[in-house]
Amino acid sequence: MSEEIIPGVAAASDVVVAETVEIAEPAVNYSEKTLAELIRLFEELVQNEERMKLSKEAEAIKSAFYKRLQKEKADAGLVAAEVAAEPSETEEAVETPVEETVSENPFAEVERGFKELYNKYKKERAEYNRQLEKEREDNLAKKEAVIADLKALLEKQEDVNATFPEFREIQNRWRTIGPVPAQSYRNINETYQLYVEQFYDMVKINRELRDLDFKKNLEAKEQFCEFAERLAENPNVVEAFRELQKLHEQWKEFGPVAKEYRDQIWDRFKAATAVVNKKYQTFFEGLKEQHAENLAKKTVLCEKVEEIAEREVTNSNEWNAFSKEIEDIQKEWKTIGFASKKDNQKIYDRFRAACDKFYGRKRDFYTEYKDSINSNLEKKVSLCEAAEALKSSTEWKKATDQFINLQKQWKEIGAVPRKKSEQLWKRFRAACDEFFAERDKNAKPENDFYGNLKAKQRLIEEIKAYELKNDESDAAAMQDFQKRWQEIGFVPFKEKDNVAQAYKEALNAKFPAPARGGNRRGRGGKPALSDKERLIQKYNQLEQDIVTYENNIGFFSMSKNSAPLVKQMEERIAHAKEELKALAEQIRVLTEAEDQE
Repeated sequence: MSEEIIPGVAAASDVVVAETVEIAEPAVNYSEKTLAELIRLFEELVQNEERMKLSKEAEAIKSAFYKRLQKEKADAGLVAAEVAAEPSETEEAVETPVEETVSENPFAEVERGFKELYNKYKKERAEYNRQLEKEREDNLAKKEAVIADLKALLEKQEDVNATFPEFREIQNRWRTIGPVPAQSYRNINETYQLYVEQFYDMVKINRELRDLDFKKNLEAKEQFCEFAERLAENPNVVEAFRELQKLHEQWKEFGPVAKEYRDQIWDRFKAATAVVNKKYQTFFEGLKEQHAENLAKKTVLCEKVEEIAEREVTNSNEWNAFSKEIEDIQKEWKTIGFASKKDNQKIYDRFRAACDKFYGRKRDFYTEYKDSINSNLEKKVSLCEAAEALKSSTEWKKATDQFINLQKQWKEIGAVPRKKSEQLWKRFRAACDEFFAERDKNAKPENDFYGNLKAKQRLIEEIKAYELKNDESDAAAMQDFQKRWQEIGFVPFKEKDNVAQAYKEALNAKFPAPARGGNRRGRGGKPALSDKERLIQKYNQLEQDIVTYENNIGFFSMSKNSAPLVKQMEERIAHAKEELKALAEQIRVLTEAEDQE
């Protein structure tokens, strides 16, 4: 018969296989789940009424669980002998004894609990499969009995009025019997169809009953055609294909139609089948293209992370910035769909390895950083001890130089643990303050620190009041101011930085460069600088001053009581930046004038 083979449609014995093929990627990426999440997912699975049909999900969870368990054991530094042994796919389900000795291994109880849950499920599924196989064998025996009855009916050669109702009853019995073992499906079905056709061909049924049977078969097959045509509009291509396979099974359960309709009804059904098959084929071709695109996108992200993982990083700010880049890439990764089953795990492992390399380097950096700040802590503790040992000294000049050296060393030492920073600074500062306070109280007339402070303040005011002559006398005046400043002795320790800064600013403001003059030469016979050169020199100096002020803010911020000093530095920075703008404008004007010349 022309109805027996449909081009493009799976054969009867292939239909069962087609229904069990894993069409799409799993909805859940179990490799990203924690042990606790995987156990919870497995517990939910074994409570599902459809759990016997979820064996692939169960095996996927099990595989992900043991991979995760092995990784966490490795990360925890457990010996290789303690690595989890994953149950084989083929081993018989055996319940784990309850009376187990609790291991000191923190993962032992987690593994034992999961293994017990998994083995219980495997045992239940094994029993389910045995029962299912038994039912199929029983169905096979029932269908063989139906065929035997059909064969016996053919051999009777009785009047059709007596045999036809019995034939209908045999058909109804056949349709109510469930599935048989896959390996027997084709043979049993073809045998049944052979005897059905022999019944119609060999038994001399009257035309009225035969036409009625043909009509009923035609009506049923027209409904099959309509349903197949609706399947072509189903947006779920995979579901439509599966339903089509069921339709083909049902089609074969019905007998022939009248000869004048056989080719027509079959061509209609075949045409609807071809549409569904074409969409099914196109869908998976598109899925392959999408998988390829996803693989390409994920490969680019792998390359980005690998490049970041190779960068040279020297400080925590860079590590934080690069970590943010990695996090953004990881978020983008999650928005990309699956690659093909062959490539999906490989590309994920590559991405994970690159991320692990980056975070491993970051962890090593902070380990070294921790060692560094601990070393700095020891150095600053030593400086505190040295300052405390020196604070009672009455050798004022020598001790002052030593304290200045200690302070210089303190500034050169890097960061210490935050919890210790303020405490250490107060300790060091207290020793310094105690010495300088005692030194100032015991100052001799020739070491009148407060008198020296007033003298330096007067000199600063004198510098500010000086009127430039715009000749060589300006350079001489500047040298005189510098000499007189050096001749004045020490000032109180607390005022040292402030008065020194005020002097520097006054001198730079009044004497930004050697005295004006075309070809006049400064000290040492060097040519005097032009106006533009002096402005550039002052501009560069201000930039250096701003850097110094910013460094001072970092130094002062270690103390909770340094707010006034920090504020003073911030004001100086703001003033210097305003002066930079003015200098930049003056330099621009001079440059334009030179161009016009």
